[in-house]
Formats: sequence, C-alpha cells, structure tokens
Amino acid sequence: MKRRPSGTIIIIAINVIIFFIPQFIQGLDMKMLAWFALFFPKNDFFQIWQFISSMFMHGGPAHLFFNMFALFSFGSILEVRWGLKKFLTFYLVVGIGAGAIYTAVNYTQFIGPYNQLVDASVPATDIKAYFNYSRPSFKMLAAMPAEELLELRNIYNAPVVGASGAIYGILVAFGILYPNAKLMLIFLPIPVAAKYFISGLLLFDLFSGITGYSIFVAEGGGIAHFAHIGGAIIGFLLMWFWGSLKSRATDYNGSVF
Repeated sequence: MKRRPSGTIIIIAINVIIFFIPQFIQGLDMKMLAWFALFFPKNDFFQIWQFISSMFMHGGPAHLFFNMFALFSFGSILEVRWGLKKFLTFYLVVGIGAGAIYTAVNYTQFIGPYNQLVDASVPATDIKAYFNYSRPSFKMLAAMPAEELLELRNIYNAPVVGASGAIYGILVAFGILYPNAKLMLIFLPIPVAAKYFISGLLLFDLFSGITGYSIFVAEGGGIAHFAHIGGAIIGFLLMWFWGSLKSRATDYNGSVF
C-alpha cells in the first residue's frame, strides 16, 4: 500500500470520539440523540443536517465496533485505490443517500395510515398527543387498530443512527472491484467469494426489511434494513456513474459481480 488510508482513520476517530464523549458528561447522550440522530421529517426533532450527523453516531459498543471494523477492513482498501478525495466523496454521498432512501421508505409506510386518521376527522391535536406518548383517543381507535397506531407512532418517533448505510455502499464497491476476494464472518470462518457473500447479505437484508424478521438484534432497538439497502443502491449507482462496472472486466479477467 503506497498510500495510507488517512481518511478512513479520521472517520473512525470521529465516530469513536462522538460515541465516548457522552459517557463523561451526564445527560449529554440524550441531547446528542435529539440533535444528531436522523428523525422522521414530521417529527419536531428533525433537522436537515441529521442526514450527515447520524452517520457518526452509534447505539452501543457492539454497533460501533462492527461498523468501524468493516470500515477499516474494506474502506481502507478503497481509499488506497481511489485516493482521499474520491473515497470521502463516496462515503458521504452513499451515507446521505442511505438515510434518504430509509426516510422515503418510512414516509410511504407512514403517509397512508396518517391520511386515514385525517380522513376520519381525527383532530390534529389528538394525533400529535398520541405521537407524544399519550393514549390514543376513542376516535383514533375507531379509525384504526391499536397495532397499526403503534406502528405509526414508532415510525414517527424512532431515530436512526449509525454508519451502516455507508458501510453497505463500501461493501458493494468492494464486491464490484474485487469480486473474487475471499470473505469470512468472524463467527463462521468459511471463505466465500465477495460477489456471493455480499449478494447474500443484501438479499437477507431485503428479506428482513420486507418481513420484519431478523436473526440479529441491534443494541437499543431494531435494525434499519432499508438504510442498508439504500446504501447498497447508492453505492452501486455511484460505481456505475464512475464507470467502475465497465472497468472491472479488464481489472479482474471477466469476473462478474
């Protein structure tokens, strides 16, 4: 490696610092969550900068460790190949795109039931109070089952944090550039070609996002599967825009991802 992956190290350092600062200042963790996690656009806590700031926050030590481990393992290789400017551009664009797609999916799931409440003449004050954790009004319960109301409130209130969307974009880029590289899970040391390993991971995320079933449990909440898928989509599109999909045949003797 002729160049050092300085950008990768800086991103990891920022994530680690942001994670540990609240450990030493009481009450700062909740304030940082309100400021920097990505909230649903109709939530009062939503701010446009959260599409970037949420990429540098994590829900627990395991969440932080595995994301940063993946970033160092794959991101450093891409940075050395691309250079600092191109790598940082890719990382930020993919991370922001992942947040945007995740938000768009949530919005499509939210707007139909929300309009159903409005069409049933449920007062806006009742809806707002419910979103702020009051009990649903009788009019709300008459318009919609309690389970659907709870799901609507969860979409409204649950913030998303983590670099996973950007990491999935990096995984896709790595799989395109190095399709035959052998990858292994830490707890399942069986080498699998990147083109199969990453494709399988994406299919599992898509399945989990659609069905809600997952064998993994994130610390402090659920897994934002559609943020993962969003990062993978933006990563693929960016690689296509840069012409990397065409160049891989020359670079890797016709291997296909």
